[in-house]
Amino acid sequence: MTTRDTVAGAAGFKEIALRVLREARAAVAQLAGGLGTAVPALALLLLAAGAAVTAPLGVGLLAGRAVPRALHALARRERARLGRFGPEIVAPEPPPVRLRAALADPVTRRELRWLVRHTTAGLPLGLLGVLLPVAAVRDCLFPLLWPLAPADATSTSLGIGTAHTWPEAAAVALLGLGWIAIVLGLFPALARLQAATGRRLLAAGPETDLSLRVAELTATRAAALDAHATELRRIERSLHDGTQNRIVTVTVLLGAARRMVARDPQGAGELLERAQSAAEQALAELRSVARGILPPVLADRGLAGALSGLAAQCAVPCRTDVEVPERCAASVEATAYFVVAEALTNIAKHSGARTATVTARARAGRLRLRIADDGRGGADERGGSGLAGVRDRVAAHDGTLTLASPPGGPTVLDVELPCGT
Repeated sequence: MTTRDTVAGAAGFKEIALRVLREARAAVAQLAGGLGTAVPALALLLLAAGAAVTAPLGVGLLAGRAVPRALHALARRERARLGRFGPEIVAPEPPPVRLRAALADPVTRRELRWLVRHTTAGLPLGLLGVLLPVAAVRDCLFPLLWPLAPADATSTSLGIGTAHTWPEAAAVALLGLGWIAIVLGLFPALARLQAATGRRLLAAGPETDLSLRVAELTATRAAALDAHATELRRIERSLHDGTQNRIVTVTVLLGAARRMVARDPQGAGELLERAQSAAEQALAELRSVARGILPPVLADRGLAGALSGLAAQCAVPCRTDVEVPERCAASVEATAYFVVAEALTNIAKHSGARTATVTARARAGRLRLRIADDGRGGADERGGSGLAGVRDRVAAHDGTLTLASPPGGPTVLDVELPCGT
């Protein structure tokens, strides 16, 4: 085996190890997040059971009215949580909140089924997702803490066994390594199991889902066509007002120089110098237009390098934090590049900010961008800042854009795009 093969094998192993660690970390976060909705689900289930038992006596009537509202709010929270760790769940039409109508509503019935299943399955899985990593850290570090522990203290996180010698303390660390192996190997599957019930029961029904999806695709298609037309007008304007005029100037100067070359060689030379300067300016403008269509820096340096270049060129000191392990689709990267470029241009022109930050993360098939500044705030899409065009460009990819810019600042622009393939 050559040195090159050894290096390639080590790089491949490192990439696999990093991918396993990322998946395990995301699974721990997802299971812990599921615990955050499973505990309220248990409380709501107990409240609903109590209201059902005491309803004939009239005692639980008031609580029974509050149950549908709380159930719908918890279901919305679970949809948002699952959307952060995977494909977005399309919500159904707002279900009724009056008790009698809610009990007859199919959406509410599915939410009740999710409530029971998430309480019985999601709660134990969430507890496991929180307690097992803690146990792994505790047992792995036990040999370091053993000399400080009381003589009769339990050694393992299981609550059994007492270490009296260094080999016994090291055995506890081996148990901790076993917990880590379980976290790395099984937690991604457990996270998918915890989320499966919510993805199946909390999504819109087939008819509603299809109609909503058709409406969304119709809107995004219109936005894509508008964004495409706007981009074509920009390119045409750049070529007509800039490059074309330069080339016409070159043609006129070359014709005048050709006529003067015999009778006034010096004047013809000056005209040729002016023609050369105009040709160079036309070439620079053509390159600028080409970069505006698809920046070559994306192909050369990737999204991280392209965003770092934009931050370096920004008039406001800008820090970048990019974590995109894999390449997204070329059109998605181009959209992300133009979104950041437009946002930084607005910051430099209008915000009066001292610093800016660009953050990019790729998680669960989604590319999330955040551009923030400490300026005066008050940004408005209707103010001609280019944000409306940015929203159309993002909508063309079925993405989302959220702007928070209260008067006095700060301004935060959040964009989420599907990574594509």
